[in-house]
Amino acid sequence: MKKYIGLGVVTLFGALFVSSNPASATSTSATASVNVAEACTMSSTLTSPHTATIPPNTNQTDIGITTIKVTCNDASGYSIYAVGYTGNEIGGTNSTKLVGVANSTSTISTGTATSGSTSNWSMKLSTSGSSYVATLDNSFGSYHTVPAEYTKVAHYNSATDLSTGSTLTTTYAAYINGTQSADTYAGKVKYTMVHPTSEVPPHEVACSASRICYNPNTNVVQGQMGQQSASNNASVTLYASNFKRDGYGFAGWSDSYDYENDPDANLYGPNETITTPSNVSTNGLSLYAIWVPSQGSMQSDTSTVCSGLTQSGPNVDKTLYSVSALTDERDNNTYAIAKLADGKCWMIENLRLDDTPILSLSNTHNPSLPLTNVYDLGTTSNHLSPTSSVAYNATTAPEGWCTTNSSACDDQSRLRTDNITLFTNNTASGYSASSNVYGYGNYYNWYSATAGHGKYGSSYGDGYTAPGDICPAGWHLPKGGNKSYESTNDFWALIVSGLNNGINPANYDGQTQPYYTGDPEGIDMSKVIRLYPNNFIYSGYVDGGSINSRTTGGNYWTYLAGHSNSAYTLSFGSNGVYPGTGGSYKYNGRMVRCVSGV
Repeated sequence: MKKYIGLGVVTLFGALFVSSNPASATSTSATASVNVAEACTMSSTLTSPHTATIPPNTNQTDIGITTIKVTCNDASGYSIYAVGYTGNEIGGTNSTKLVGVANSTSTISTGTATSGSTSNWSMKLSTSGSSYVATLDNSFGSYHTVPAEYTKVAHYNSATDLSTGSTLTTTYAAYINGTQSADTYAGKVKYTMVHPTSEVPPHEVACSASRICYNPNTNVVQGQMGQQSASNNASVTLYASNFKRDGYGFAGWSDSYDYENDPDANLYGPNETITTPSNVSTNGLSLYAIWVPSQGSMQSDTSTVCSGLTQSGPNVDKTLYSVSALTDERDNNTYAIAKLADGKCWMIENLRLDDTPILSLSNTHNPSLPLTNVYDLGTTSNHLSPTSSVAYNATTAPEGWCTTNSSACDDQSRLRTDNITLFTNNTASGYSASSNVYGYGNYYNWYSATAGHGKYGSSYGDGYTAPGDICPAGWHLPKGGNKSYESTNDFWALIVSGLNNGINPANYDGQTQPYYTGDPEGIDMSKVIRLYPNNFIYSGYVDGGSINSRTTGGNYWTYLAGHSNSAYTLSFGSNGVYPGTGGSYKYNGRMVRCVSGV
């Protein structure tokens, strides 16, 4: 069944014999501080039927024409790629061949369409435009072999006017030799536009036997990932992403590089537990990053973008899921977002805000501490300020982290940023899922996560609700709490009432017991909340200077205090799930996942 993602696609099929529907990117308006995808569109017009009856020993040069119109305002330009194929496959034994309609064993192999001993077919390109004309690549100005792999056939190095465009016209030709019978032949060419011109289109990548291979599905990406061992029909927890792409959110993994057009594509959360296919030991499993272009600013465009998302629900086929992405103005990080089972719009990536942006009421959810003179390994920068009594010590307090709860930590709103840069250091040969993974996000103590509102002491104990946090303006930390806070607990609404709709709350303690496999409902919620598009991950936590439980446990802050020295958290692992009802020391490092609204 088709799995739909609201991605704002910029690819289309220009098909020989088979017509296609154009798709285009959603136009976006960028601000000076927000990095969003440029607006480019591509449309196709089939000017004549793409089919022909070709007798033997005949060279026919007019079997079909495809006209493509491109408009683009990406100053870095764009490129058009083409690949020939038959049926539904891209590549394989039948790629770039015309296949006989009456006799499917009668094919025309790739080659230059001129008389000779080889049967073949080819295409010739020409360009025109009202304002600018694309440049042809690889001699496609004359009849040329239809490429068996994605090949750049045209490009334009700069484009700034959406009101005009460049037109690419393709004429197809074929030659039949005397050994083949006359037939009506059909084939296809897929055209894909990418921008900027330096980018290449997504394409299929082979994987080694008994391995899972993680592919960025673009060449415009930072970071690397290694392979994961796998066997047939095995339960495997996928690696979280170690890729970063400017202007795009990461929404998960797919087993199809062409997940937007492949009706059989599977979509997985970044840390989902899956059952591997029955042929992994022979073919391996290639997974591809799902990228979502930013549709604007988290601080100003959330309401508009979230209102257009389709709500996901419990046990709903992924056809109904849609995702988008928005960019945090403070540091230009882009996050994938989705309307989850509780009807609210959530970030489906962990917050990665580092210690350099200035926090203000206009860009942050109500910060309280000074915005300058941060203690940062002996330097100053623009962020929240810890007290001078908390001194940096590389042994007892790495990166200025509190190692125990005390009033000295009250305004030590320190961000731990060990993941924000280390994704570039995690080489494919040295990759470890438990070490430096970009997709984990950054760790924050509760003082930091609440932007200075959360403090140590009885005045900030059970029931204290922090009025601000480090989420972007218009977003906030989820609220937690034990069963007495059930009606306002965001994680409870999402996990208990939403993802597992129909649970009998009487079967759930809500104060001391996790919701775990073996409950009367018999659902392992630690797996469910890692499904696409919920996308929670086993990112672990920091206790003092040590990182714990990476790959085995997830830990996320709420904005509700549970004690003078602790706050409520979402915690989950193989032993169960605490839906915002867990408790963690305030000085510990946990992850932040923001939800929209107030």
